[in-house]
Amino acid sequence: MVGNHLLQHRQLSATAIGVAAYIQSLPEGSPVGIRALVARFPEGEMRMSSALRELERHGYLERRRERLETGRVVTRTYSYNKPPSGTDEPAPPDADGPRPPNHDPAPEPEPEPEPEPDREPEPGPDPDPDPGPGSQGSAGAEAAAAPRVHPGATALLAGLRRHDPRLLLAERDVRRLAPGVSAWLDRGADPEAIGLALSANLPETLRSPASVLAYRLKALLPPHLPAAPETRPVRRPDPFQTCDGCERAFRSPHPGRCRDCPPPEPRAAA
Repeated sequence: MVGNHLLQHRQLSATAIGVAAYIQSLPEGSPVGIRALVARFPEGEMRMSSALRELERHGYLERRRERLETGRVVTRTYSYNKPPSGTDEPAPPDADGPRPPNHDPAPEPEPEPEPEPDREPEPGPDPDPDPGPGSQGSAGAEAAAAPRVHPGATALLAGLRRHDPRLLLAERDVRRLAPGVSAWLDRGADPEAIGLALSANLPETLRSPASVLAYRLKALLPPHLPAAPETRPVRRPDPFQTCDGCERAFRSPHPGRCRDCPPPEPRAAA
């Protein structure tokens, strides 16, 4: 039975409450990993991953990495009808004993990677309006430590809107993502290929385009690519000319006679 303490929880999102109620309604041994939840509900991996982390934080869910007798490492998920009283944090695994799970843990085939949370990046702190005399040296050190940005990185990010109108980025997002694009360009990736890799197969519901692009720039970073071979100029054939002797067509850079005709006789001086 799902308790009101879960359904009326003021710190859980609607997605987390729905996922918890769904997990508690399943029979024992049912898979409750991210892939299983994404296959059941329309929400994407980022939304489901964020909901599971909420439930872990408030004690309704626990995921452990355990090693089987065969040596294989699997992720076991424990669901709890009610978190421990007096705290919203789950008890550590090495406590007096594992809490009785609501369902028998089912080993999942592979540990599932947790993508970046689907939320907007936090704005940085405002600069000091009245810097002191010693702040110039620190500002110079920060500028020297800033990553180098490829000249074409900013233009590439600004042009992603041509692939998908939803990729119209704010200026601060372009500055934040430019070092990641520079890493691709420095490794020899083609700008057109980078644009396709960042804009292809985007989710239908795109809450934070900058977060998706940041994840793809890091996860899909290619190795150092060999330089493309230099293209040799193609020599064009000589144009057709009409022979002055036999009037046949032949190729030559200049008009005159073909090689089958004798050269013209020199004219006698008057």
